[in-house]
Amino acid sequence: MGFFQLLMKKKELIPLVAIMTFAASGASAFALYSFKKTDVIVDRKRNPEPWETVDPNVPQKLVTINQQWKPIEELQKVRKATK
Repeated sequence: MGFFQLLMKKKELIPLVAIMTFAASGASAFALYSFKKTDVIVDRKRNPEPWETVDPNVPQKLVTINQQWKPIEELQKVRKATK
């Protein structure tokens, strides 16, 4: 007995299967999206400070409205002093 034959026999399972399929595909898509982003730390040994390579001109959110980036003077001074 195949999966689709079981669904045709027990029609009350169709909404459950549809919702679970949608949730699993959404979770998988979000996981792939998260690993693609530069601000997610997956391997700290090869890149211990990944936030240093983030391009400030590229939005890091799903929806960005009127984002403008300006460097903070104090932070730039500290960064130059520690390097």
